[in-house]
This record gives sequence, structure tokens and C-alpha cells, in this order.
Amino acid sequence: MVTEGRREEKGMQTAKNEVEQLLKNLPDESSYEDIQYHLYVLEKIKQGEQRAATEGTLSQEQAEARFGKWRGLLPY
Repeated sequence: MVTEGRREEKGMQTAKNEVEQLLKNLPDESSYEDIQYHLYVLEKIKQGEQRAATEGTLSQEQAEARFGKWRGLLPY
């Protein structure tokens, strides 16, 4: 079992800690919808980081080549 102090030493946070930090940073007048949106974004970022760690990332040139293909398909 990993204790809270050990998680912080390793730079890892629990989901609960991340939500607590998120709530501290949101304005007091935030709605449930605002909170849900920010939780959604936080989860998507975590998924992206995990995917990048397991599958790797694209170089600038690779990203530009892929974007260039999309750009040719856009009507503007």
C-alpha cells in the first residue's frame, strides 16, 4: 500500500487530490456544469498523457504533414 506522502514524493496524485486541487482553483460561483466540464477536460488530458507515454508522440514534421492533409479537405 502506498501512503499519501510516498505518492507526493513520486509526483503522483490520487484522483481525489486532483479533484480537490481543481475545486480550489475554480471560482466559488462555479456551477455543477462548470465542474463537470473541468473534470472531463482533466480526464482527457490524463488519457492523452497515458497514450503518449505508451504509444509515443509525433514530431513537428509529422504533425504538420497530417494537418496538411486535413487542410486540403477543408472548404476555406
